[in-house]
Amino acid sequence: MKKIISILLAAVMVLAFAACGNNSGNNGGNDAAVTDPLEVLTKAWEGLSEDEKFPASGGDMTNPVDNAPGKVDISDTDNLEYLLTFPAGSIDLIDNAASLTHMMNMNTFSCGAYHLKNAADAKTLAQALRDNIQSRQWMCGFPDKVVVITVNEVVVAMYGHEDLINAFRDQITGAYSAAVIDFDEAINF
Repeated sequence: MKKIISILLAAVMVLAFAACGNNSGNNGGNDAAVTDPLEVLTKAWEGLSEDEKFPASGGDMTNPVDNAPGKVDISDTDNLEYLLTFPAGSIDLIDNAASLTHMMNMNTFSCGAYHLKNAADAKTLAQALRDNIQSRQWMCGFPDKVVVITVNEVVVAMYGHEDLINAFRDQITGAYSAAVIDFDEAINF
């Protein structure tokens, strides 16, 4: 009788491990379809615990969204630069964008996600975003770190308080197995 129970237990464990092995993240392994920057930010935001969330706003000044990410109009490059520290010289690389920022102080948390016209430009945009954030003159609070992540055709750049940035970074990398961290570093002052 003990032998039969042991064999059944072993079979159940093998099946359980096999099921876990087929799980490739929270997105069902469909990383190839990642083209919507709003989807990436929404998935990360919704994955945060209530303790990790903060007063947030998404979108831009003409289309604001409370407590969720929102789409950003990329035709207003000055607003994109002001709101998300997006380098104006890189605007031709993208065709869609989304944002999420801390409602009280953008230096506490600011995040932009950008869809590339050409996925081959991911490293170029990641570097430009990182460089533009690192070269900024900060006022009204200083962000701790910058993180830039690429998920297929979407590049996400965020800066702010280390705990908030780390939690959001972990949500993106946990949700998308194709996520690559291009930069994860302290902000230079």
